[in-house]
Amino acid sequence: MSKVIAVNSGSSTLKWKLYSVPDETVIASGMVDRLGLSDSIFKVKYNGEKTSETGDIPDHKTAVTKMLKKLLELNIIKDYSEITGVGHRVVAGGNIFKDSAVVTPKVLQQIKDLAEFAPLHNPGQAYGIEAFQEILPDVPQVAVFDTSFHQTMDPVNYLYSVPYEYYEKYGVRKFGAHGTSHRFVSARAAEFLGKPLEDLKLISLHLGSGASIDAIKGGKSVDTSMGFTPLAGITMSTRSGDLDPSLFAYLMKKLKLSDPQDMVDILNEKSGLLGISGVSPDMRDIIATKDENKRSQLAIDIFVNRIVKYVGSYIALMNGVDVILFTAGMGEANSWIRELIMKQFAYMGVKEDKDANESGKGIRKISSDDSSVDVLVVPTDEELMIVRDVLRLTK
Repeated sequence: MSKVIAVNSGSSTLKWKLYSVPDETVIASGMVDRLGLSDSIFKVKYNGEKTSETGDIPDHKTAVTKMLKKLLELNIIKDYSEITGVGHRVVAGGNIFKDSAVVTPKVLQQIKDLAEFAPLHNPGQAYGIEAFQEILPDVPQVAVFDTSFHQTMDPVNYLYSVPYEYYEKYGVRKFGAHGTSHRFVSARAAEFLGKPLEDLKLISLHLGSGASIDAIKGGKSVDTSMGFTPLAGITMSTRSGDLDPSLFAYLMKKLKLSDPQDMVDILNEKSGLLGISGVSPDMRDIIATKDENKRSQLAIDIFVNRIVKYVGSYIALMNGVDVILFTAGMGEANSWIRELIMKQFAYMGVKEDKDANESGKGIRKISSDDSSVDVLVVPTDEELMIVRDVLRLTK
C-alpha cells in the first residue's frame, strides 16, 4: 500500500501527516518546532506512541531528512519507495492558481514570487518543497493553495473600491484564506445530509486562532471574510479583523511609528481577543475570566457580534441559507459560543438541539428537526484534502 505525506511548512515549523492510500488512514504524524533556532523540538506520533527529541535543526532540508530517517528507524516505512506523493499547504496562490497544482520549476518560482502576498508563509512553504525535491527527487509533489477555492468569487465581491488600475498593476483584491478547510467541510456537510452540494447554500464558520467565514453556493465560494491578507474579517485571537484604514494612519502618529509593518504587526499579533480582553488570545481563558473581568465579557460579545454580522450579510447575499456549519478548534469544541451565535438567528427559525450541541463527537447536526436551517459541527481535515488533491492530480 502506497503512502502520501501532507506537509504544512512554515518559517519556524514543519508539520506533517503520513497517510496510507487509498484507505486514507493516518499512519504517523509529527512536527518540528523552533526550526532554524537553537534547541529545535522534533516530535513523532505513531501507533498511539509519541517520541520527542531536542537538538539544533538549522533548516528545512535537515528537518525533512530527519523526519524521513525517523520513519525508517521506527519501521513506519520500509524504504522511501513506499512514498508516492507529497502534498504541501501553500497560503498564497494569488490570481494564478485556481486549483491545486503539481509542482514544476515554474510553479515553485511562482510560489516564491507570490511571497509578497504571504511573507510569513510562502517562503517557508517553498523551502519545504525544495527540501523534499532534493531528498525524494522522483516523488511527485502537489501544492494546495489556501486561496484557490475563493477564485470562484465574482469581481463584485473580490474587488476593493480603489482605483481599478491598482488591481490591474498590483493585483490588489480580496484573496481570502482557509479555502482548503472550507472546501473540505462543505463537501462533508453535503455528504452527511445526503444532499447534492450543488443544490445547497452553506455558510462555513472556520473558528480557530485564525478565523474566517465563507459563503458557499453550489459548491463554490461566493464571498469570504478574510481579504487581501488573513488580517481582515471577523475579530480573531490576536488579529483585529476589519477596521477603518484611517485608524491605521492615526495610530501610527499616536504611537510614533515610522514603519507601517510595525502597525501591521500590532494588528496581527496584539489585537483581537487578546487586545480587547487584556487576558489571553485563547477563548477558554477569556470565558474563565468573564465574571471578574468586564473586558473578557466584552471580547466575547464583540467576537459573536462580528460573526453574526458576516453570517447575516451572507444570508442576504445568497438569498437564504440551507446549512450553517461550525469547524476548526473553537468551532468544533466550544458549544457555548455556538449557542450564542445560533440564538442570534432565532428570529428566522434557527433552533438549537441543546443535547446534540453540548455532547457528541465528530460530524453531527446540532439544530432541532424543526429548525429552518440545518446547523452542523463538521470537523475539518485539511491534510486529508491535501492528500486527495495529490491523488487527483498525480493519479
